[in-house]
Amino acid sequence: MAVSFSDLHTEAGLKSLEDYLSGKTYISRDQLTRDDIKVFAAVLGKPGDAFPNASRWYHCVSSHLAARFPGKAAGVRTGGQAAPAEDPKKDAAEGDDDDDLDLFGDETEEDKKAAEARETTKASTKKKESGKSSVLLDVKPWDDETDMKKLEEAVRSVQKEGLFWGASKLVAVGYGIKKLQIMMTIVDDLVSVDDLVEDHLTAEPINEYVQSCDIVAFNKI
Repeated sequence: MAVSFSDLHTEAGLKSLEDYLSGKTYISRDQLTRDDIKVFAAVLGKPGDAFPNASRWYHCVSSHLAARFPGKAAGVRTGGQAAPAEDPKKDAAEGDDDDDLDLFGDETEEDKKAAEARETTKASTKKKESGKSSVLLDVKPWDDETDMKKLEEAVRSVQKEGLFWGASKLVAVGYGIKKLQIMMTIVDDLVSVDDLVEDHLTAEPINEYVQSCDIVAFNKI
């Protein structure tokens, strides 16, 4: 139920609130709702003795908010309005996190979408802040008859989030055997080099070409 009153900064406005609260504990009679919070935000301070109903109501709402949000009751925001804060500088320093307070668990679709957007932004930021590493691998074939072109194609076929293959070259080992040296860049939080080698590079079907893999260099970027 949406309830509105005339200017609550004036005596006439407080009188209308006083009359409305006659026989009621809250705006919606017996239960504290968003209407109480919105009206509370519009009242400059506790009504005087000339308005006993409004004064009693103001005390009840203030006590509820103080218990639920210690130290922040005077600055709780609702629907874009804010009750007068005791210390504006302190409220400004604390930020506007209270804009999204769901005082009564009555979350709207807009609230849910805003919350999801914040979570997505946090996750994206976390990924951007994750460290990266540059890794040089030695990939060794079974013998001199291994097709090194197919070996490299098999290695590069491994695709994972946070894995980026770089330059490569063939290096002679001896007895006509060559090994593949290949660079890769990884996002540390997303890729484990040990798991990459064990679960992919030396597992089927790539192990048809690859005998073993060694980490030659591992450097944080």
